[in-house]
Amino acid sequence: MDLLSFIKENGAVVLDGAMGTQLDKRGLMARGRVNLDSPEAVIEVHREYIAAGSQAIITNTLTMNRIYIETHDLGVSLEEVNRAGVRIAREAAGDKVFVLGNMCSTGQMLEPYGDYTEQQFLDNFKEQAHVLADSGVDAFIIETMFDLAEAVCAVRACKEVASLPVIVGMAFSTDANGGRTMMGNSAEDCARQLADAGADVVGANCGEIGPLEMASLAAIMRSAVSIPIMVEPNAGKPKLVEGKTIFDMSPDDFAAGVIECHGAGATLLGGCCGTSPAHIHALADRLSR
Repeated sequence: MDLLSFIKENGAVVLDGAMGTQLDKRGLMARGRVNLDSPEAVIEVHREYIAAGSQAIITNTLTMNRIYIETHDLGVSLEEVNRAGVRIAREAAGDKVFVLGNMCSTGQMLEPYGDYTEQQFLDNFKEQAHVLADSGVDAFIIETMFDLAEAVCAVRACKEVASLPVIVGMAFSTDANGGRTMMGNSAEDCARQLADAGADVVGANCGEIGPLEMASLAAIMRSAVSIPIMVEPNAGKPKLVEGKTIFDMSPDDFAAGVIECHGAGATLLGGCCGTSPAHIHALADRLSR
């Protein structure tokens, strides 16, 4: 069964939680490069999420597009690190769960705010999408997008590369005034424009709001479009403690908040920064009950 049919049949699909913070706990800070240097750690995280109840896992390829790699001097091969990310996730998933190819922002700005054209962004996303699709993902998931224009470029790129479902999560700075991203895009505009660009699922992830605030954005998006809605909140709002950003919401409180998102119309449910297999287990347990 394909992912979209699975969503329609089940009504609620549990995604996984954060990869980065789980790798950090293992002393591995290089994120995408870990696919090459410590693949056993990545597959361990994937397996823990599957055991916790995830029905779809996300590849450890979040920032592995060419513009991000080169502007941040990451020193990895785009093709090698993305193929490794898919291979590891596939090994963990077997035939039990879906594998979603993870993409995100370039970390740069489009003209006139930055130096990049839409065509450069489009080519950038197409390159990564091609490698992910060729490596065997079941769908693309574009996460933590702050700029609607960049997100639209990413969706268009994925749709030009492969006939796979495309999921998009926008990062919102506030749930006030209909929700706003850092660039001032509203939740309604994001949902409508991304759907018009070809997205199969739209939603929200990360950002500066908690699970309960994200429920209000899920409701706005649900009323704006007919396609499925995704939420992946952080484990609460970010806090700065001794120079470090932490997320300290308990698994039970997180799960309760995501259930509110589900009640508001979200059907793909997962977690972002600070979430762990314990958070996903608490969510899956509440859904099963």
